[in-house]
Amino acid sequence: MSEPILVTGGTGTLGRQVVWRLRDAGRDVRVLSRRAQEGAAKVPGVEYVQGDLLKDQGIAEALDGVRTVMHCASDKKGDEKATANLVRAAGALPEAPHLLYVSIVGVDDVTFGYFKSKRDSERVITDSALPWTIMRATQFYDLILKGAKSGARFPVVPVPAGFLVQPIDPDEVAARLVELALGEPAGRVPDMAGPEVTSAADLIKRYLHANSRRKKVLQLWMPGLGKIKEGKLLVQDGEGQDGRRTWEEFLAAKAGA
Repeated sequence: MSEPILVTGGTGTLGRQVVWRLRDAGRDVRVLSRRAQEGAAKVPGVEYVQGDLLKDQGIAEALDGVRTVMHCASDKKGDEKATANLVRAAGALPEAPHLLYVSIVGVDDVTFGYFKSKRDSERVITDSALPWTIMRATQFYDLILKGAKSGARFPVVPVPAGFLVQPIDPDEVAARLVELALGEPAGRVPDMAGPEVTSAADLIKRYLHANSRRKKVLQLWMPGLGKIKEGKLLVQDGEGQDGRRTWEEFLAAKAGA
């Protein structure tokens, strides 16, 4: 049996797709999860270990025999602390594992709390003695879809004005992360973004059209979005790797699922 690859956040939007891709590649996979996984929630052939990064519980057990860690977990209440607990436990192993972390495009400029916590987590990793790889990705289509569904409950759909995005299918991000995990530590690698730069309002209008929902989208001014309107959530031309799956293709796949 080969050494297992540990995936934190392996039950989330991105992590679950990472787990499936690793398993399909014939790798042994272990998932660290806060909750016990039962039935359909479990990916066949995958080992699940219960633990909590933020509470520093179960991490050593999850790391036993591991040479590669894919840190896909995110915790809005303490991402930096959770990452620090993972790094400390990994650093105590006889042989330091390769730590791969997925972050967000824009963390250097956007000052929202979650973005700051992701940037702080990056620093925890880069300041450590672990061999590491960090890749930043733009917002996932799933996040846009969640917002679109939530807004569509109202007679008029409210959307922040000038909110520029370049969202990507998380499965494409998962594919790239698995490639990186199976390779050598690479430090900071090129960012990854979707195939189209547009506004959140445009994406929501297209969602409504695809679902035959005749509703008006109202763009509202909101404070604190200056950096986003400047394009700080986008990957500059030639500086990253673009996904190929379009918003319409993603929506069609979700409708057929």
